[in-house]
Amino acid sequence: MEYISVSQFAEKYGISERTARNYCATGKIEGAFLTGKTWNIPAEAALPKRGKKKVSPLLATLRKQKDARMKGGIYHRLQIDLTYNSNHIEGSRLTKEQTRYIFETNTLGITTENTRIDDIMETVNHFRCIDYVIDHATERITETHIKQLHLILKTNTSDSRKSWFAVGEYKRLANAVGEEETAQPEEVHRQMKSLLADYNALKQVAFDDLLDFHVRFERIHPFQDGNGRVGRLLLFWQCLQTGIVPFIITEDLRLFYYRGIQNWGKINGYLRDTCLTAQDNFKVMLGYFGIKTI
Repeated sequence: MEYISVSQFAEKYGISERTARNYCATGKIEGAFLTGKTWNIPAEAALPKRGKKKVSPLLATLRKQKDARMKGGIYHRLQIDLTYNSNHIEGSRLTKEQTRYIFETNTLGITTENTRIDDIMETVNHFRCIDYVIDHATERITETHIKQLHLILKTNTSDSRKSWFAVGEYKRLANAVGEEETAQPEEVHRQMKSLLADYNALKQVAFDDLLDFHVRFERIHPFQDGNGRVGRLLLFWQCLQTGIVPFIITEDLRLFYYRGIQNWGKINGYLRDTCLTAQDNFKVMLGYFGIKTI
């Protein structure tokens, strides 16, 4: 059996080394043992479960409808709206009706000579990413989770066949957003670890904390491509986890959203107001489906 150190276990699950040692010392990690003063932890050991977290009415409904494969409910609507809008921001040429058709029938429907295979694959993959978020929403977000979202999103795309493109791993080559520089590849892990540590240390998460996390993530730009979609999936995850009403950035808000990210730290109101507007739109959908907010 392969074993890892306390520091490796802590890094894997985004917890402090002290917490990891306490788990070992109290017998909460099955198979962990001491050699001298060093803990040896089975590489496949899971993070001990804490007290059961309260699940929001929205998350409970999404899980129920997802498992039942229910059509016409908020799960159905969310999959189409979030996938279409998040992909559209990144240049997907699929229409909302094409996105809906793919989700509802698992077939392509009407295509044109301009239809790109990558748009289709990333649409199907984004549906799977949303399912992953719903399934894991009560868990603490870790680097492993974030990389898994990227792996799901980019599987079977043309990027996945490029030798230099690291699917499910942090970028190998420097990249930029417009003229804005992002983290160098060798700095990504350190900066992501710091981002998650700061976020997970919060005793109570406010709306601005989610936005700050999102902006820091986008400025790090940890992956070669797909950062925007993974970042917005993480926002959705954090909303489900905290009970904050989610929001979807639609085409009419796209430029305001970009301006908000660019100006965060100088004029926070730009991004905050944009996302609150998107949140108001989501509240209307919750009201239609009769789902209460916490």
